[in-house]
Amino acid sequence: MKKQLLIPALLLSASLFAQEPKLEKIWTTDSLLKVPESVLFDAENKVLYVSNIDGQPGGRDGKGAVGKVGLDGKIIAAEWISGLNAPKGMGLYKNKLYVSDLNEVVVIDIKKGTITEKIIVPDAVFLNDITIDNKGTIYVSDSRTFKVHKIENGTVFLLVDKLQGPNGLLAIKDGLLILDRGSLLKMTNDGQLSKLADGMDPATDGIEMVKEKEYIVSCWGGIVYYVYANGNKTTLLDTRNEKMNSADIGYDTKKKIVYVPTFYRNTVTAYQLKQ
Repeated sequence: MKKQLLIPALLLSASLFAQEPKLEKIWTTDSLLKVPESVLFDAENKVLYVSNIDGQPGGRDGKGAVGKVGLDGKIIAAEWISGLNAPKGMGLYKNKLYVSDLNEVVVIDIKKGTITEKIIVPDAVFLNDITIDNKGTIYVSDSRTFKVHKIENGTVFLLVDKLQGPNGLLAIKDGLLILDRGSLLKMTNDGQLSKLADGMDPATDGIEMVKEKEYIVSCWGGIVYYVYANGNKTTLLDTRNEKMNSADIGYDTKKKIVYVPTFYRNTVTAYQLKQ
């Protein structure tokens, strides 16, 4: 009888002392980036791509660029690819980098460092985040027309509309995750839409998977959440008082490093996820 009581007691004790996830700062780049909006980790080439808006977030001014940052935080090139407008979300597929740029998706050959194609998204106004599934299907959100589009073999299709303000996207094995003005939605492969979590800051921006059904979500205003499988969340980072933004994050799944672009602070900060 005593042994039977001991096991649940030990389990309860372990759960009480289980470590809550937290972020520990590793490094911050020099402030030579130009309004960095998104960071994408490239494991194969051991580099970070950073989209730099430079001008206004919705400005068609040709000031935008994609930069490269080393995994040690040193800026390799602030303007590796230049001449863009207001580049934001990025996705990688087979040595090509896909970048949302107002009303088009810019395709970059990462080996050559050149733009090879621009895919116009009809009626788009403010293309924001991009994600790509394992078949090469591209998904891109438009935060001002409240739509998410998909692109297959260069052809653009409307996936879903009448959202509240879609931004961050993440392709998963059984569907698509959508951050929509403070809520985390899931669209299954058969088109069914459901809500996984809500109550976050309405400026939800980037999303990365930590483990199955658990995610890190950033909000432009300066909050980063850890979202659990049951929809509960805990705050990992809150820099609102410092007026430091946390835009579209990148993530190294093996080393558990979160890369946070600070927008108007013109830097990227790396944090170690501890859990």
